[in-house]
Amino acid sequence: MSYFMSLNPLSLFRAMPGSIAQGMIWGVMALGVYITFRLLDFADLTVDGSIATGAAVSVMLIRAGVSPIATLPIAFLAGALAGMVTGLLNTTLGIPGILASILTQISLYSINLNIMGKANQPVSVDNYPLVVSLRYVTDGSVSRLLFFLGMIVFLLALIAVMYWYFGTEQGHAIRATGCNSNMARAQGINTNFIKVLALMISNGLVGLCGALYGQFQGASDVNMGRGAIVIGLAAVIIGEVLFGKFASKRKLAFAFTLASVILGAVIYYMVYQFVLWLKMPSEDMKLFSAIVVAIFLAIPYLKEKRTLRKGASK
Repeated sequence: MSYFMSLNPLSLFRAMPGSIAQGMIWGVMALGVYITFRLLDFADLTVDGSIATGAAVSVMLIRAGVSPIATLPIAFLAGALAGMVTGLLNTTLGIPGILASILTQISLYSINLNIMGKANQPVSVDNYPLVVSLRYVTDGSVSRLLFFLGMIVFLLALIAVMYWYFGTEQGHAIRATGCNSNMARAQGINTNFIKVLALMISNGLVGLCGALYGQFQGASDVNMGRGAIVIGLAAVIIGEVLFGKFASKRKLAFAFTLASVILGAVIYYMVYQFVLWLKMPSEDMKLFSAIVVAIFLAIPYLKEKRTLRKGASK
């Protein structure tokens, strides 16, 4: 009883805006994971390294005097370059996708250290006009409102661009390659090029997320991407399980699917904050993340199995 009495609901309420903001930022990374995991059917672990690369590039450029806004497309390109390396290792050298992405991820650890010069580099909102910052969420109601309105507009614009792109011939080629690469190849699609391109777009979004997150938390860290792929997968799976049926019945089904991925990231961080509020040990949070992903991955399978059993019993 004393344990529940020690929990303060107001502290959870105060922490939620920061968690929602963090979820919206990581939703950009989740969109990148969605491209490789769902559209391309490629097990890409480059994410854990490319998100830190995006943060490192953005923070170091800001410290060098570059506008924080201008660092975002540069971080996207840095992430895309990492994705290109993974794609070339897979398509040109014949290294299996998951191993190619692990090799790139490991290499990025050293590259990120070289970019930053040390394991951690701070960047303060007091000294630089950062695009996003936790301070904007906690300072007051006006700055908080502006932050969330800006993020919503940015995410809607990102969804619109992705919806348009994946409706083009090249976007359909990515989908076709993920569905059946042999059939796509028979239709004249250069599947090797398409794989590299999709990995570049995916990790470009991850690098962009890293740039935003580095500014949001006020620092870039060489270890900030550790376990990022789990968070991305959690966002994708949570979004599909909770909003999949709703999205599939809409006219702009793909756009709603992309939005559900971002909502999945927001829900993940809200649940994450709730678990922290329950005073669970912080060292167990990675275990919690893995359990969440496992549960949501299992739900569609268990539902299908249950449906088959009901059909067989009739």
